[in-house]
Amino acid sequence: MIKLKKLFLVIFLLASAGISVYSQDPHFSQYYANPLYLNPAFAGSAVCPRLILNFRDQWPNIPGTFVTYNASYDKYIDNLSGGVGLSVMADNAGDGTINTEMVNLIYSYRLQVSRTFSLNAGFQASYFQKSLDWSKLTFGDMIDARNGFVFQTGEKQPPSLTKGAPDFSAGLLGYSESFYAGVAVFHLTQPNEGFMSVSKLPMRICVNIGGIIDLQYHRRRRKLEDPVISPNILFMQQLNFTELNYGLYFNKYPMVGGLWFRQAIGNPSNPDAFIALVGFQTTVVKIGYSYDVTVSKLSSATAGAHEVSFSMQFDCRPKKKRIRAINCPVF
Repeated sequence: MIKLKKLFLVIFLLASAGISVYSQDPHFSQYYANPLYLNPAFAGSAVCPRLILNFRDQWPNIPGTFVTYNASYDKYIDNLSGGVGLSVMADNAGDGTINTEMVNLIYSYRLQVSRTFSLNAGFQASYFQKSLDWSKLTFGDMIDARNGFVFQTGEKQPPSLTKGAPDFSAGLLGYSESFYAGVAVFHLTQPNEGFMSVSKLPMRICVNIGGIIDLQYHRRRRKLEDPVISPNILFMQQLNFTELNYGLYFNKYPMVGGLWFRQAIGNPSNPDAFIALVGFQTTVVKIGYSYDVTVSKLSSATAGAHEVSFSMQFDCRPKKKRIRAINCPVF
């Protein structure tokens, strides 16, 4: 009976979320705390070497539903006139029913357009592998009306339970001291990820826009300790799924707070979630925690989502010429 309830709950969640046969990429609420995942043009944007770790547990009321890990490293290299990056991701869906691993190599060329404005063009080459645990799948012909899952299924197992393919993405990022905006397109070649038939991975489009507003006037260059607010907008689309995140950060060193609202565009009657963030930062280490407060029809069933980020910013030798690091949120 417990299994039946869990099955019906999962079916309800999938139907309510409008999930089709095509898969979607994992998403992170702290998108600036995972910059290479947001846009490959962020590689090297901090100039000195940077290590970032991310963890997300979505819908924790259903154990193992969507758990995602991400790690990345990037730095700026003078001789390449840009940044390089390496990122890896592991996504666990359905308590290991479907696992996805991906490795990404990134190069971002930097162009100094003017004294105050820079433009980065990022290129990403990836390889992903999906694996399916057939033993954890359940089908309608396995259910007995009285006793639950007691029968063997007649469904045929795929010839291979793993699927891998190369993948390519690209992005642009422009920034000044107080403004930044970027656009990225992932899965340009829409690789096949199907186990039994052709199922192309849809392109994912991300557009981010934001700014920094000083809360005190000064003529010197802005420092980490200066109190600021940062309004931001993130637009994402993948196949027929479109969402808009908007909100703001507040920085009062060493603490950071943030609040956003995530809305599925085209369905205003079913908003997704409020996102609350608290973070701690120094010149070297940044730690953030956020919680998605689900306000859609799924609120009582999912328990939202937890997300944790950790970043370490290493020191480095002065560059041959002065390179402006992007001044944007880090959570």
